[in-house]
Amino acid sequence: MVRTVRLGFTGDVMLGRKVDERQRERPPPAVWGTMRDRLAAADGLFVNLECCLSTRGQRWTRTNRPFHFRADPSWATTALTDVGVSYATLANNHVLDFEEVALEDTLDALSDAGIAYAGAGRTAEEAWRPARVTVDGLEVAVVAFTDNTPEYAATEDSPGTAHVDIDPTDDDCVERVRSAIDAAGDPDLLVASLHWGPNMTESPPERFRAFARFLVDEGVDFLHGHSAHVFHGIEVYDGAPILYDTGDFVDDYAVDRRLRNDRGFLFEATVTTDGVVRELHLVPTVIRDCAVHAATADEAAWNREAMRERSTDFDTRFEAADGGLRVPVAADGSD
Repeated sequence: MVRTVRLGFTGDVMLGRKVDERQRERPPPAVWGTMRDRLAAADGLFVNLECCLSTRGQRWTRTNRPFHFRADPSWATTALTDVGVSYATLANNHVLDFEEVALEDTLDALSDAGIAYAGAGRTAEEAWRPARVTVDGLEVAVVAFTDNTPEYAATEDSPGTAHVDIDPTDDDCVERVRSAIDAAGDPDLLVASLHWGPNMTESPPERFRAFARFLVDEGVDFLHGHSAHVFHGIEVYDGAPILYDTGDFVDDYAVDRRLRNDRGFLFEATVTTDGVVRELHLVPTVIRDCAVHAATADEAAWNREAMRERSTDFDTRFEAADGGLRVPVAADGSD
């Protein structure tokens, strides 16, 4: 019997720096603010973990790195498991902020907590290995990679990220990514999680759009993008939702008053157990006091309007839904 499951996807979850300091004064679940129950209610939860989980290591100084993010795993893993995080992307520009020992601690902390990960590892082979998660009978595989911070790239014998220069016209890029997709096998749902592009942008460049469509053509069912700190528009291509950038979810960052990097969404996908994405539900959020909260009515209205405007190029169909937005995907043709 075909059933549906609800998968939650978030933007950057940065638990370091002031968030880490604030958490010393409050219980681990407090970082989820008024969104805690909503997050915990999802059948599966997929995040980009924008920090390392460790109390060890020295700040990376081999190249210029202005920001270094690290959270104490004694509370951070409790917070992640409290809301049922199923998977964490590590292909980003902060997992080596406190050098290799802190990355290795992160891998151990996630493994001990039963949280799958991809996009970083002790070697390049491990960093590029897809993650596999079973959510209420739905087999999900995730391939993860980044074009950020090439000095953090894993090698044959050193820890780091799954790094690639993203270019759909470059044979090396195409073959590297195609190999990762092939390694994922034939799951019910194949997710690509990409940490790509510069900060503080409102839309993807054309080569990212072409690359996203290439991924779908290669078999990706859902694209989970992040890096810009600002959510981008959504495209539905051949039945696959493309979330070019999911923005920020938890952090301590300075707020740009025009781009509003403190505002975003929890992206909930309704998926059948045979891998059909039926719809997306966008739940408006806001970051306050180093925690994520449900947006107020005025904040939610801004989020909805910004998402509609940023999706204009993609002709995406939005419907109002419980203070947020609904995107009918209906890849099975039922809608």
